[in-house]
Amino acid sequence: MSDRFELFLTCPKGLEGLLIEEAVGLGLEEAREHTSAVRGMADMETAYRLCLWSRLANRVLLVLKRFPMKDAEDLYHGVLDIEWADHMVSDGSLAVEFSGHGSGIDNTHFGALKVKDAIVDKLRTPTGERPSIDKINPDLRIHLRLDRGEAILSLDLSGHSLHQRGYRLQQGAAPLKENLAAAILIRAGWPRIAAEGGALSDPMCGVGTFLVEGAMIAADMAPNLNRELWGFTTWLGHVPALWKKLHAEATERAAIGMNKPPLWIRGYEADPRLIQPARNNIERAGLSHWIKVYQGEVGTFEPRPDQNQKGLVICNPPYGERLGDEASLLYLYQNLGERLRQACMGWEAAVFTGAPDLGKRMGIRSHKQYSFWNGALPCKLLLIKVNADQFVTGERRTPEQRQAEREQAAYDQAPAEPQERQYNKNGNPIKPAPAPVVEQARLSEGGQMFANRLQKNLKLLGKWAKREGVDCYRVYDADMPEYSMAIDLYHDWVHVQEYVAPKSIDPEKASARMFDALAAIPQALNIDKSRVVVKRRERQSGTKQYERQSAQGKFTEVSEGGVKLLVNLTDYLDTGLFLDHRPMRMRIQKEAAGKRFLNLYCYTATASVHAAKGGARSTTSVDLSKTYLDWARRNFSLNGFSDKNRLEQGDVMAWLEASRDEFDMIFIDPPTFSNSKRMEGIFDVQRDHVQLLDLAMARLAPGGVLYFSNNFRKFVLEDNLSERYAVEEISDKTIDPDFARNAKIHRAWKITAR
Repeated sequence: MSDRFELFLTCPKGLEGLLIEEAVGLGLEEAREHTSAVRGMADMETAYRLCLWSRLANRVLLVLKRFPMKDAEDLYHGVLDIEWADHMVSDGSLAVEFSGHGSGIDNTHFGALKVKDAIVDKLRTPTGERPSIDKINPDLRIHLRLDRGEAILSLDLSGHSLHQRGYRLQQGAAPLKENLAAAILIRAGWPRIAAEGGALSDPMCGVGTFLVEGAMIAADMAPNLNRELWGFTTWLGHVPALWKKLHAEATERAAIGMNKPPLWIRGYEADPRLIQPARNNIERAGLSHWIKVYQGEVGTFEPRPDQNQKGLVICNPPYGERLGDEASLLYLYQNLGERLRQACMGWEAAVFTGAPDLGKRMGIRSHKQYSFWNGALPCKLLLIKVNADQFVTGERRTPEQRQAEREQAAYDQAPAEPQERQYNKNGNPIKPAPAPVVEQARLSEGGQMFANRLQKNLKLLGKWAKREGVDCYRVYDADMPEYSMAIDLYHDWVHVQEYVAPKSIDPEKASARMFDALAAIPQALNIDKSRVVVKRRERQSGTKQYERQSAQGKFTEVSEGGVKLLVNLTDYLDTGLFLDHRPMRMRIQKEAAGKRFLNLYCYTATASVHAAKGGARSTTSVDLSKTYLDWARRNFSLNGFSDKNRLEQGDVMAWLEASRDEFDMIFIDPPTFSNSKRMEGIFDVQRDHVQLLDLAMARLAPGGVLYFSNNFRKFVLEDNLSERYAVEEISDKTIDPDFARNAKIHRAWKITAR
């Protein structure tokens, strides 16, 4: 073999520019950049050095041969011509990787099989001895890359990918590969900062990858110093003496680096489950005396108490897979920006994110941005110099936008119509609530306009809610079309539902407005960011209407008309309490005394609890869902009701057909459609409401009343019902002030026997 070889260094997409700088620094000559790779020439010493010291490469491939290839036979004979006895023993183990297609090879598995066959046939002995296949730890790992009719056959010197340093045996839910973490640190200027004695801090450190990679850079430790098995370990061309010399030099450099006074490197992680795995990884890397990890929230992050210490804050915040997740993460990024402004003046910061729009919401400008890929996900690295000149105090608008916003703001800031002094039900005057404080400097003009509208709504509706003893109400419902969402107050929590934007709306603009609104909500409503829950409401189909959004299982107690109810703001699209039906529940409570009450499609049986509160002789609640009936049981128990309140699991139609009981008051609020596995067929409220009402009226006692409502916007009540029953639409009497802007939220009827 020659003393000079062609090498291919592969890497994650986006790292090519950094890798070529690193490889040239380690001795690679005639280096050229390719997609996800760097190519060059080197001797064996440089090849070993690249394996040992490259922080960025995935693999170091030594090219054995290039040859033209027209078909599978050319592939076979091109590989067969190699003197494979110079590279491995006949009874050794082998693994083959194949990439590319063309020249009659459209399947990589077939290509790898042809390469394997050629090597095995070349090494097969007269006694039948031949290499075996071992995909995990082979003696020799071969790679063939097919590129525009040329086959490039290589020996993989690295073995397992070089990003697998060996210290990270435990990892979190969204791990960052070690070589990508190193690249981010290098781009962020950490080698320079470390040489100056600066500190490194990660406020969301996970299992500590940034911290370990940063410490190895600072301590001049070769990233793969502790690796025991290499792709060249059992290669017959391996030069052990040369490798031992390079490894000894790296060991000495690491010892010198580790004996220096350690830099201040600290990580903080909110999830207590990740603290010990992070510490275990750090210990395996031999860096426990350099790196410390503590449990801590982003909202309380401080890099270190010594104000004279400066350095680099680096983190990889979560991105969010669904729009609702991403929206909720706005507050995490805002908190990060606040902590940088308040606790890290004079530091440098590097934020690696797959959601750059969220990065813009930190309230601090980046002076540089770099594009990377985290697997298949495009990401941005935002580099920030934390000083007052970089703080964002507003956003630019065109003159037309500014004028429109001024007009809207003038309307929103106009004083409410004069009202008489308000008194509660005990005759005591209601004191006005103190106006929430809004941080003007941190909101865009659009966000401030939205905040003004929220504050005005809160001022008007808050008085009504206090007077009526209402704990939960809608404070905003797409009042401004460009901010299309519903915002509900649940005591001291805010529940936000974003309505999906029409396809005609630019998704980026819709996302930006959503973030503007979310930034304004806590300030305008004087609610802590941690108490804002964000979801996306869109037309549901199939089984999606029943799917859980989360699994936190957290219930919050709220009150309404003297009744205590449990809501769950996180796990489902709906919370367990339909706010628009509040007037209907209050009507039921008022009229229920001494009556037998039936609640069909009862959901969490809130109307039944109101009936029990109103003195109903008995209540019966029917629903298909065991989950909702368990929830209903808890609602009854919360109010001290149990014995006379029946909870029946079943299909409403089938239950009505089988029942022979009579009821004095019936409430029916069916879904628009239902296709539950527990019922036969599909329920459609428009198609099936006549049959449903006839079955229910058959169970209504003489002199009884049935209340029917639904939320289907296009619903039309069949005319022939009025021929059999006395039907009165009462929709306008079942809408409270918080839903006055959306009077079509539901329709309701009072039905009695003729």
